[in-house]
Amino acid sequence: MTGQGEQRDRLSRVVTRSGDRGETGLADGSRLAKTGGAIELLGELDELNARLGLLSVALAEEEAEAGLQSFVHEQQQAVFDLGGVVAMGEQALAAQLPDLDRLEAWIEAANRDLPPLREFILPGGTEAMARAHSARTGTRRAERIAWAWQAECRETSSAIAELAAALATYLNRLSDAWFVFARRLDPDGRHTVYWRGASADSD
Repeated sequence: MTGQGEQRDRLSRVVTRSGDRGETGLADGSRLAKTGGAIELLGELDELNARLGLLSVALAEEEAEAGLQSFVHEQQQAVFDLGGVVAMGEQALAAQLPDLDRLEAWIEAANRDLPPLREFILPGGTEAMARAHSARTGTRRAERIAWAWQAECRETSSAIAELAAALATYLNRLSDAWFVFARRLDPDGRHTVYWRGASADSD
C-alpha cells in the first residue's frame, strides 16, 4: 500500500503477453478484440498524439511564438484524456472530457486577426506548417473512427454512446483548430501554399 503523497508506478511491466490472442482489456475489466472500434480509436488517438509531438519539435526548431507551443502541449494532454475516456469503458465519466468551450474560445481568438481567406490552402510552407496540417488530417481521421465507434456503442450502451458523440465533437473542433493554427504560423502568407484554382491558366 502506498503512503500519503506517494504514487504507484503506472507501468511495472512492459511485456505482458496478455494481448497475444488478439484481445486487449479496458479499465472496467472488459476484454475487446483489437479489431474493434474502441481499440481502433485508441490507436488512432495515440498516432495523433505522436503527430503532435512532431509538431511540437518543429515549432521549437522554428522558434514559433510561445503561445502556439503551449497550445500543442495542452492538446496533447487533451488527446490523451480522450483516449482515457475510451479506455475506461463503462467507468468513463463526462468530467474526463477536455473543455470544448475552451477550445472554441482559442479558435475564435486565434482566427480573429487573420486576413480573409480567398483561396484553398495546400499543406506545406514550412516544417511546422506542414506538421500542423498533418495534425489536422490525423484529427479528422480520428474523428471519423470516433463516429464509427459511437454507432457501435448505440447498440450496447446509450451512456457510452453519448460520451462517444461528445468525444467526436471535440475532435471535430480540434481539426478546425489545426487549420487556424497553421495560418497563425504564417499570418502574412509569405510561406503559405495556395491552390492555383480551377480558373488558373495552365500550360
